[in-house]
Amino acid sequence: MGASHSRGELISDSDEEEYEEEEEDYQDSKEDTPERSSSGRRPKTPSSLDEVEAKLKALKLKYPTSNTPNPSLKNAVKLYLHIGGNTPKAKWVTSEKLTSYAFIKTAKIDGQDGAEDGEESENEEESGDVWWVMKVGNKIRVKVGVEMQLKSFGDQRRVDFVAKGVWAMKFFSDEEYKSFVSKFNDCLFENTYKMESNDANKVKVYGKDFIGWANPEAADDSIWEDAEDAFSKSPRSANPVRANQDLREEFEEAANGGIQSLALGALDNSFLVGDSGIQVVKNFTHGIQGKGVYVNFDNGNQRSGLNSVHSTPRKALLMRAETNMLLMSPKTEGKPHTTGLHQLDIETGKIVTEWKFGKDGTEITMRDIANDSKGAQLDPSGATFLGLDDNRLCRWDMRDRNGIVQNLATSTPVLNWTQGHQFSRGTNFQCFATTGDGSIVVGSLDGKIRLYSITSMRQAKTAFPGLGSPITHVDVTFDGKWILGTTDTYLILICTLFTDKDGKTKTGFNGRMGHRVAAPRLLKLTPLDSHLAGVNNKFRNAQFSWVTENGKQERHLVATVGKFSVIWNFQQVKNGSHECYHNQEGLKSCYCYKIVLKDDSIVDSRFMHDKFAVSDSPEAPLVIATPLKVSSFSISSRR
Repeated sequence: MGASHSRGELISDSDEEEYEEEEEDYQDSKEDTPERSSSGRRPKTPSSLDEVEAKLKALKLKYPTSNTPNPSLKNAVKLYLHIGGNTPKAKWVTSEKLTSYAFIKTAKIDGQDGAEDGEESENEEESGDVWWVMKVGNKIRVKVGVEMQLKSFGDQRRVDFVAKGVWAMKFFSDEEYKSFVSKFNDCLFENTYKMESNDANKVKVYGKDFIGWANPEAADDSIWEDAEDAFSKSPRSANPVRANQDLREEFEEAANGGIQSLALGALDNSFLVGDSGIQVVKNFTHGIQGKGVYVNFDNGNQRSGLNSVHSTPRKALLMRAETNMLLMSPKTEGKPHTTGLHQLDIETGKIVTEWKFGKDGTEITMRDIANDSKGAQLDPSGATFLGLDDNRLCRWDMRDRNGIVQNLATSTPVLNWTQGHQFSRGTNFQCFATTGDGSIVVGSLDGKIRLYSITSMRQAKTAFPGLGSPITHVDVTFDGKWILGTTDTYLILICTLFTDKDGKTKTGFNGRMGHRVAAPRLLKLTPLDSHLAGVNNKFRNAQFSWVTENGKQERHLVATVGKFSVIWNFQQVKNGSHECYHNQEGLKSCYCYKIVLKDDSIVDSRFMHDKFAVSDSPEAPLVIATPLKVSSFSISSRR
């Protein structure tokens, strides 16, 4: 699939069943290919809206036209349905020439309990949880939520959304359109936070310093403009990122087994972690290729029998100039927590030890591990790494606390907790990442994103409020200026820059940001692409492209959802004048991306290290792994 543009596919009313409907002035209607009638001919479509209106008046039809809705019908809209998926015959068709919508507060979300519509009202009182539900005629009944992927088009007085299909509603005046958007946002806020949408409650949710997140029009967006200037001054600006750049597949090859995770190296090799072992592949400027050494988990060389412990490793962390790898296996299938990990010596292909997590003589669990910094895996003497659990953030040391290397031939060694904090209250940490200098960003179940400096893990320097969705993965640029959070239905891009009282520009890792905080930007799929991705497929593992040097700038963002690998142009997302942001309400959302569609669900999508970018490309190759195959793509400036 190619790029999806911010305006989306525009609607045409002309179809066989309702050819008498007026054709809307949507630019892409010429792209629809109408089916021919049985006679092989089709009535000529009028070229303008004025011609349509003239013909309709001449027919003296007894029902009102869509431009003159029934004045007694409250919240009147015209309803469209998208059919045909992403096939050549895909198009919008008119579902209801004239219908109405309503927001209803009810516990009966599905409406399958036999209740009559008349028994519900906007003030309905129900026992237990109640939610705002949007009804459109008798065809749509859906809980108001981010899962609807609602996308607004102010210039067209139109909204698109997902509700067991892809729908669009067109309003008959600007006032009606704005009224709907306002009411939808109020219902969304109340469904998300279980409190009425008003200024006082928004301050409770976001805090007074982040009120710009609730009212983006009042936020300071100058930081985004400054960031664009800084981007243009970064190295590699001789090869700027352009909107017309294409992804070109260099090669694809089968893997030895079911790939579970991808560990990209910045040196000679990368690694595919599978069900039964690790496949070593070579790094090239056009991607990863070649079946090298295969390290089998049950080759008899491991000390503690990796294949007998828990399950297939779900996390692989390279260390010590990429000669060692830490493998983390969940203790219970379906849950990320584990009480230890295995250390693999890549050069010998042997598991050299099984480590245990312990503090004060007690075994504890971790849910994630990370390198000390963005480039720490290249340090040949590295012996420490970071750990995260629901209420813990710490640094582990593989050396003895007295400076003596532990004897791995004895009983299972315990990692040394050298720094960190165990929080008494539920922080519900989910994921974390590090900057080039070792600052830490942590995402939480409540959607909050916390920034910790390199000097303290006890108290966050900055805590960004949540937007109501759990953060399942987080990444940060090498310089710490940008954070990318993953939720099930959208990505959130946050700028950490601020100006302190002395006029100095800092990041939220190094100081408290105060009230001059820029509103975040959201990266979303269009309702159609979201629907095509599948109802159970969610965004996973959004990441920046990979740099490990000061002064270099990440240039793309990539995320996985089902069989889609979705790529955004970082500079384009930051550009406040970009077409995506025109006529938008609320937080700015970017819908301009490229999609790589694979035949199987994607395990991971990641850009190789910046050193593998060639002179005629603005970016290193993109590697996409499915359970049975791995593919490499280059970004070309040629069409």
